[in-house]
Amino acid sequence: MAPAQRCPLCRQTFFCGRGHVYSRKHQRQLKTALDRLLLQVEAARRAIRTAQVERYVPEHERCCWCLCCSCEVRKHLSHGNLTVLHGGLLEHLASPEHKKATNRFWWENKAEVHMKEKFLISPQDYARFKKSMVKGLDSYEEKEDEVIKEMAAQIREVEHSRQEVVRSVLEPQAVPDPEEGSSAPGSWKGTNSQIASTSQQPSYLDLPSATELDWMDTGQPLTFIGHQVQWLSQERASATPPWMVQDEEYSSGNQQIGPSYEEFLKEKEKQKLKKLPPDRVGANFDHSSSTSAGWLPSFGRVWNNGRRWQSRHQFKTEAAARNKQQSHKGKNRLVS
Repeated sequence: MAPAQRCPLCRQTFFCGRGHVYSRKHQRQLKTALDRLLLQVEAARRAIRTAQVERYVPEHERCCWCLCCSCEVRKHLSHGNLTVLHGGLLEHLASPEHKKATNRFWWENKAEVHMKEKFLISPQDYARFKKSMVKGLDSYEEKEDEVIKEMAAQIREVEHSRQEVVRSVLEPQAVPDPEEGSSAPGSWKGTNSQIASTSQQPSYLDLPSATELDWMDTGQPLTFIGHQVQWLSQERASATPPWMVQDEEYSSGNQQIGPSYEEFLKEKEKQKLKKLPPDRVGANFDHSSSTSAGWLPSFGRVWNNGRRWQSRHQFKTEAAARNKQQSHKGKNRLVS
């Protein structure tokens, strides 16, 4: 009987010697594993002519399993903050160690001979990949330079707009002409003198005269603001400022706003007691009553004569009678 051997592809122990590698199960498992590895090798072969260079990300640390060497191989080649896609796998496939391991794997597992060359990279192809990698690095640097230039142009544009805003704020603004926007005829000085003369007259002369009424009845699209300004000036001059009114109202008596601190504490204690059950021991106890030094509480009838279960039955009887009285009172209120 042949000694026991372990097949890593089928993951089982066999005792038939070399005859196991010719079995249908082994060949089926071998073909499935090689097809899985062939997909990654073909993707790496497409990168020989056009190497792709990208910025490094943690996903570029992925590894793939080399079936021939029985080890993990880094899929991409990273250096610093740059990554060459499929560079690590191509470097491994072009190494002489991988070639030796592939020849041994094909001999041990009796795989198809014409499939062996698909899992090997010739030195010429790897040299071609190096040249394309240099071109890819140059094109990546050019793209990075363009991006940096675009960012610099945006920064300059933002800085220029900021300087324009600051300059517009710091520049002295033109003084508006007082004659612009006036609705009444005449000059600005005439209007000011008219407002000053009317504001000094007594209150019984504030009514409009007959000539002014005639002027208002003419239907001209003009607005006269003399009396409005006079009324506003007199109202502001005779009225007491708000802060003085508050002083007059509250200076006479120091009235306290809201409840006192003691009342607040009492209300707070009441709110706490409302959350407790109403039938608890000592709920109806009057704390304000005067008691002697020899007084002892009788909570739960513990200090009374009798057993504790009698006190429990008495308490339940009293509670039922109390509830019955409350229900009768509620019915009487509904009837009345």
